[in-house]
Amino acid sequence: MEFGLTASQQLLKDNARKFFAGECPMDKVRHLMEADTAYDDTLWADMTDQGYTGIIFPEEFGGVGLGNVELILLMEEAGRALLPGPFFSTVVLAGAVIDCVASAALRQKYLTRICSGDARSTIAMLEANGSWDPVDVRIATLNGRLVGEKLFVPDAQVADFIVVVARDGIFVAEAKAPGIDIQLMKTLDLTRKLYTVRFNNTPVERLGNVTGLARALDVASTALAAEMVGGMQRTLDVTVEYAKMRKQFGKPIGMFQAVQHQCADMYLETESARSAVYYAAWALEENMPDAAVAVSIAKMYASDAARTVGNRGIQIHGGMGFTWESDLHLYYRRAKASETTFGDSTYHRERIARLVFDAGIASSQSA
Repeated sequence: MEFGLTASQQLLKDNARKFFAGECPMDKVRHLMEADTAYDDTLWADMTDQGYTGIIFPEEFGGVGLGNVELILLMEEAGRALLPGPFFSTVVLAGAVIDCVASAALRQKYLTRICSGDARSTIAMLEANGSWDPVDVRIATLNGRLVGEKLFVPDAQVADFIVVVARDGIFVAEAKAPGIDIQLMKTLDLTRKLYTVRFNNTPVERLGNVTGLARALDVASTALAAEMVGGMQRTLDVTVEYAKMRKQFGKPIGMFQAVQHQCADMYLETESARSAVYYAAWALEENMPDAAVAVSIAKMYASDAARTVGNRGIQIHGGMGFTWESDLHLYYRRAKASETTFGDSTYHRERIARLVFDAGIASSQSA
């Protein structure tokens, strides 16, 4: 199929790039990543004013009411800027889960706070087994209270409420509720803070069943893959500019065929990942039968491609690519962390096999 952006979608993408370039330059990213939360009130307020915190949520809750394609365009530019802070965890993770599993009353209660920028949120799903499959979750509620531990919870320290995936459903815990203990974890990506969250008889409110979680995770996976594409594009752009400027043997290294081949491979990986992500977002928006497969293809490809592009970018920079002053390692850290979030390429290859196999069985039975 031939996929092209509409005029309004292209305008959104262009404006997002200008916004992040002006409001979140790399010196600000480096400043925020030194803090325990990587959060800035002013940046969050500016993003709210742009309507970004409500981009995919219905207008009745104060949102903008756009679709998944618009979301991934915004996430691509956020990835290009290496946006720190709780936007991904609040809007793409917690917000998408609430929108998919909660009743209208609970969506009104929580999504309105997210869209207005009055609340930040996150999702607590992973446990010690590290599985992204809800069937492997062990933590459960007892008499409306939660006991247990969740790992790798993004931006928990600045969240006003936490969406918790439990064995018996999906729940919301207010961040200041009794029995919650939040501890910062040491992780690879310095711009996206992760925490351990322990619940000790913490009161929670039930959102809904885990049946709607798969759709929300597909939205989040696609958005994360789009963010990875933005990081890949920025890595490619920086590397090409460096190859034009850096001289060896009296001429720019970009004139050497070996370097040109590396840059061409980076371009191919980036564009291929972008095409896969755009199709996955469109398939989700249109509720296509192959939407889940398309999401896994996009995440699988982006996971491998982002690592490859980062490797080649650092290699072309030579020793400069390994220095703290270079921004490449920050993008590489984000790419490596995102590679395993929602499952790495191996996880999604297996998921594709299951989805295709199950579809084949269902087709043969119906025949």
